[in-house]
Amino acid sequence: MSARGTDIRSVAGGVCAVEGVRAAGICAGLKASGKPDMALVAVDRPVPAAGVQTSNQILAAPVVVTARHLSDGRARAVLCNAGNANVCTGPDGLALAEESARAVAAELGCAAADVLLCSTGVIGVPFAAEPLLAGIPRVAARLGSGGHDAAARAIMTTDTVVKESAVEVTGGAGSCVVGGMAKGSGMIAPAMATMLCVLTTDAPFDGVELRQALATAVARSFDRISVDGCMSTNDAVLLLATGTAAQPPGTEAFTAGLTAVCADLAEQIVRDGEGATRLLRIDVTGARSEDDAVAVGRAVASSALVKTALAGGDPNWGRVLAAIGAGPVRIDPDRIAVTFGGVTVCRSGVAAAFDEADVTAALRGRDVTCSVDLGLGDAHATFLTCDLTQEYVRINAEYTT
Repeated sequence: MSARGTDIRSVAGGVCAVEGVRAAGICAGLKASGKPDMALVAVDRPVPAAGVQTSNQILAAPVVVTARHLSDGRARAVLCNAGNANVCTGPDGLALAEESARAVAAELGCAAADVLLCSTGVIGVPFAAEPLLAGIPRVAARLGSGGHDAAARAIMTTDTVVKESAVEVTGGAGSCVVGGMAKGSGMIAPAMATMLCVLTTDAPFDGVELRQALATAVARSFDRISVDGCMSTNDAVLLLATGTAAQPPGTEAFTAGLTAVCADLAEQIVRDGEGATRLLRIDVTGARSEDDAVAVGRAVASSALVKTALAGGDPNWGRVLAAIGAGPVRIDPDRIAVTFGGVTVCRSGVAAAFDEADVTAALRGRDVTCSVDLGLGDAHATFLTCDLTQEYVRINAEYTT
């Protein structure tokens, strides 16, 4: 998303790019590996906040508690843990989530309702209270303006890289900063999947304005990615706004900057998809509406046949058409055109003459583009996915063992 007259410039610092935001990450003993597994992001007072969470009907305890705590549109901190998803853990899991919020509040001197929660890990495993609660004073003691990398590292599960992003947004006579961190590598599909994301900004918007901006940003980023078509129980994108920007830009410019950070983090997630070797950018044009374009992109991205062909560098465009035809959007097969890497492989719904060597070369790169022209209108959208490899199968076949 872009706004006229808006300049968006990348800056360093992740969630801590915003002045006054502190973060930390520690090894609390929640992971058997001994790797970092607890993160805390905090500001110095309750501030306007917003969130977008999973639409899965099976909800993790932290999702339930966070939704309740966000009801007043304010928050002061976000506690994240890896190593246990705290979902399908019954009343004990919900009680532990609530107790962890109270423990963070005691360390920061705020109300428990000002603490938001995120968890990631295996589903259905009882959550040991002692390491979680014992880790909270330690992570709170390490809060600092340089703690963004440690915090981002502490929420990783099957991720292989830390995922951070931050921008300075200038629009008109004003500017603000937006920063963020995320985790996610598998179980990634709209809406959001098993990804966690914490965002911060110094823009002075209230809870209602933040919710509107965040909904727009998520719809154009995290809701347009898929690694494996599987939705999790713990999805969360949470935003804290300190309101300290001296002269902020307008809502449109802020939303553009927020969307840029979310889109960057979303792409990082797909690039780090479990076992992935290639990123596929599906550009859908000629749709009747943007929603139709997104739905077509999602249909192609969700096809295991398309994704395995991508893994092998196989220009099997028939799988793309089959996925589109099985989707929810009404199409005219005789108008569809498909290109791989700029080479037209299908025109008017039938095979086009092409040099197979050129297409194969385009499909062997780290970044691959598939363009689909529906020939029905002027709307367009881009959807991101990755290939499906044997390594993905290995990772998930052995995940709990």
